[in-house]
Amino acid sequence: MQSILLSLSIALFAGLMLSRLAKLAQLPAVTAYLVAGILIGPFCLGAFKVDGLGFTSMENVESFSILCDIALGFIAFAIGNEFRLAQLKKIGKQATVIGIFQAVFTTIVVDVALISLHFIIPEKFPLPAAIIMGAVASATAPAATLMVVRQYKAKGPVTDVLLPVVALDDAVGLVLFSVSFGVAKALIAGQVSILGIIVEPIIEVVLSIGLGAGIGFLFTYCERFFHSRSKRLAMSVAFVLLTVGISNLSFTLWGVHVAFSPLLSCMMLGTVFCNICDFSEQLMDRLDRWTAPFFILFFVLSGAELDLTVVTDLLIVLIGVVYIIFRCVGKYFGARFSAEIVHSEPNIKKYLGITLFPQAGVALGMAMKAGELGGGIGMIVSNLTLFSVLIYELIGPFLTKVALTKAGEIDFAGKISQRIKESQA
Repeated sequence: MQSILLSLSIALFAGLMLSRLAKLAQLPAVTAYLVAGILIGPFCLGAFKVDGLGFTSMENVESFSILCDIALGFIAFAIGNEFRLAQLKKIGKQATVIGIFQAVFTTIVVDVALISLHFIIPEKFPLPAAIIMGAVASATAPAATLMVVRQYKAKGPVTDVLLPVVALDDAVGLVLFSVSFGVAKALIAGQVSILGIIVEPIIEVVLSIGLGAGIGFLFTYCERFFHSRSKRLAMSVAFVLLTVGISNLSFTLWGVHVAFSPLLSCMMLGTVFCNICDFSEQLMDRLDRWTAPFFILFFVLSGAELDLTVVTDLLIVLIGVVYIIFRCVGKYFGARFSAEIVHSEPNIKKYLGITLFPQAGVALGMAMKAGELGGGIGMIVSNLTLFSVLIYELIGPFLTKVALTKAGEIDFAGKISQRIKESQA
């Protein structure tokens, strides 16, 4: 217990202190938290094997996975609150078209590039791994994007479209990955399963949305029994935890694997809540303050989870560079082409694609699922994803900040710290 508390306190302290250095370097706080995680992780400070001084092993980092699950639940809940009907009437068509088109386009671009690479080095890079990586490319990092938007209080057309696109992007990515995973399994086994390729992913998406909506209605009904802000806050925390807990269940029913997506479920919970609860904005403001330490710990732990040994494998680095380049091409031009189709504003066409570069939790979850495949394919997918996430998470938030700044949606002149405000009062 003592070492656990020490590790968590050091994680928070390291993240907060590095965020001050990041501010001086004009980098987003998210990048600082990730670097802090790497520094106190098993490949740096944790390598000294002193309990409580850092995370001494990958198993030690994974033992805190419940905190990451909780943080992701609250992040998804916050993103769901961006789907307000009044706002969706203005940007719903844009977000839907862009969200679906750029995800599919990115998968196709990466698939073409990596399958071509497979034919160049077939012994080193199997076809199933290439197909799966194409689907992994569709996912973005909603947590990193949301943190950058909040840190700099970004407002404007690009930001308004960005958050719904990121949310929809992961839903589409889940379906694309399920289909690609089914195709990869069919290539390995030599037979095609319609159940695994089409039915199971559709069931997962539908059940996740249904679960989030059902708990959202129950949540809003129960909130009415309380008038105290603190009790309403406690009720909000309880229902997000309930949704995360239930959505982590999986079972087999009549030969069909039934599972839920915690991200989709919590997003839907937030969407239902914000649209039918008349005090949702006030409650979300209080919840954002309460969850701030969880978010810091989530990113520090994410940084500690990054396996730095993957950069020692030159083949993984080579394939990873190809993957990163073509994923960026897919995201940028996929967003730009689809923005042209729906006649979006010039800034959305120019900068939205850049804000979709970050990639982390959802992609890592897909890589873990790919670990079920034999023949070393799961290991290749896992290492490639780890390498790309290492690069994307370090530069992605910075690029998001640059894009939103260029779009004129971050006002640095208007950012005044609370301490300065109090001194001026």
